[in-house]
Amino acid sequence: MRRSSPTRHSAMCSIWSREMKLQVSDRPGAIQMCEAQSIRALTSFIFMDDEPATVDLAIVLGSPSISNVEPAIDLYLKGFTKKIVISGHGPSPESVPEWRIYRDHALAAGVPSEALMIEPNARNTLENFLFTAKVITQHTSWDKISRIAICCKPIHTRRAFMTARKHFPGHVKLFMCPPRDPADLQAHNWSQTVIGRDRVLGEVRRIAEYGMKRDLSID
Repeated sequence: MRRSSPTRHSAMCSIWSREMKLQVSDRPGAIQMCEAQSIRALTSFIFMDDEPATVDLAIVLGSPSISNVEPAIDLYLKGFTKKIVISGHGPSPESVPEWRIYRDHALAAGVPSEALMIEPNARNTLENFLFTAKVITQHTSWDKISRIAICCKPIHTRRAFMTARKHFPGHVKLFMCPPRDPADLQAHNWSQTVIGRDRVLGEVRRIAEYGMKRDLSID
């Protein structure tokens, strides 16, 4: 699935009424799609998926499940990147850090330790990119970085893209590389369940909320 036009970012405030034509039911958190057009519009906005491309590095955003690291491993093993940044501790200080689980999985899959950079502290999407930017400047310089792949859950791709666009230099081209794990909510099936619809609407709400806080780019 190709990414939607960048001009859709600035139209997010119309999602609630004109463009998306959503009807919110009386039951909190549940939504009712009034037309197939609404599903197509939301799918195009929320889900981003680029073809594999040569990049200077791949960034993996932490998650409770392992699938996020798989696209980065694939990019490395196929020669599309020489460096992987794994970002994220996870929300719970008591749990095993997500970066450690991802690092061990990448090493077991054949990625050498010298190809991995670790950002161990992030607990949310904003911190993923703020802290990863610092890791990048510690290991190299932005003058040497022009193409970055971002590996995260399919439903997270738009918000991750907009957050990275806000906090990374403007010359850097971003490629969204979500996993194909059937356990993850995907563009083709999110609308088939109440949980899926609720989660997509939740992403729309977060994008609007964080956009107003200027945590992400809406240009």
